[in-house]
Amino acid sequence: MAKSFGYVKRDTPIHALNGMSKLLMVLLVSISVMMTYDTRFLIAVVLLSLIMFAMAKIKFSEIRVLFIFIAVFMVINALVIFLFSPNQGTMVYGSYHLLFHMVGPYSMSAEELFYILNVVLKYFAVLPLALIFIMTTDPSEFAASLNRVGVSYKIAYSVALTLRYIPDIQRDFKNISQSQQARGIDTSKKAKLWTRIKNMTTILMPLVFTSLDRIDVITNAMELRGFGKGKKRTWYKTRKLRNADYIMIVVSILAIMISISLYAINDGRFYNPFRKL
Repeated sequence: MAKSFGYVKRDTPIHALNGMSKLLMVLLVSISVMMTYDTRFLIAVVLLSLIMFAMAKIKFSEIRVLFIFIAVFMVINALVIFLFSPNQGTMVYGSYHLLFHMVGPYSMSAEELFYILNVVLKYFAVLPLALIFIMTTDPSEFAASLNRVGVSYKIAYSVALTLRYIPDIQRDFKNISQSQQARGIDTSKKAKLWTRIKNMTTILMPLVFTSLDRIDVITNAMELRGFGKGKKRTWYKTRKLRNADYIMIVVSILAIMISISLYAINDGRFYNPFRKL
């Protein structure tokens, strides 16, 4: 079981894919999802993401904390949409079907509920793909793939360091949190929510200083090894594109094409099932 969020080495078809093809998949599918509010397309992408999640053998325990954070964020986002624009769905779909009245100007319509559902689906369509990319891509192999397609090895190496740094930040956060709790600053589940949030802020400053120290160590190590002086470099880990990678790239391009075609079919970004009602 992984103790921190980051790359986890496993023998799965998703792990075997080239890092470059997975990055293109995340970028192209994310763009296609942002281009449309077609519920059918969003549901299809969500199902595809869940299938890939299962194929990658990512355990829920590995992403539980992040999942809770994302779920809370989505709930808050949905509430804010409704509070500040309770008639947004009506304006978008051009009709009004009342479900129930709440208080004052706040009434829940089928159109508003459908609009919020689409916003939530957008998150569920993109975020799992990003998690799959981070947790199934070896940073060194991904950097080598970026360099092969023409990206400067300096930039590629910076990306690799960023991916490797994510678990380190989590580990530092956990260590600092435990140290603070030993000093009587409770950030555990036993404390009240507001107390936990307030005490969490005391972790941020030590975490920043720890991160700066690590950056300084890495910078000195790279400078002593002469990093950046040559025009090219060799890579310890590199992987060629295989048939599965090309299939992934083609599917990602198809997602963009489908999203564009849906724009023409729906006469805009929004799929409107209320026209037939």
